[in-house]
Amino acid sequence: MDVPKVAKSLPGVESVSKIDDKTYEGALTVRVGPIKLNLQGKIIVEEQSKENWRAALRAEAKDRMAAGAVNGKTNMVLKELGANQTELLVDTDVNILGKIGEFGQPIIRKKADSMLKEFVENIKKQLTA
Repeated sequence: MDVPKVAKSLPGVESVSKIDDKTYEGALTVRVGPIKLNLQGKIIVEEQSKENWRAALRAEAKDRMAAGAVNGKTNMVLKELGANQTELLVDTDVNILGKIGEFGQPIIRKKADSMLKEFVENIKKQLTA
């Protein structure tokens, strides 16, 4: 439920700071093929339930240099599988606009999948520490 800590688990996140109880601003740098994006934007908490171990976030970010933008939603749920085992379910829907959106779906999907895998591994390390 710690948004800055969770957000920094995503590869490329450089900063996250709180604006208010539901809104955070941040910066992310990511390279997709020959294009390097420096995204700056907001993370908005749409749902945060400690009772159900759920969180839903919406992100809106732009890169002025590459004339691109990324908008997405992420839902995360923790499910207890046993006394010492928990499953993290992550569902993400992302729209990529501008030059990067024209780059090609297979390359974008491959990059997004690798970032999501690294994110999940980083969360796993935090939870088991």
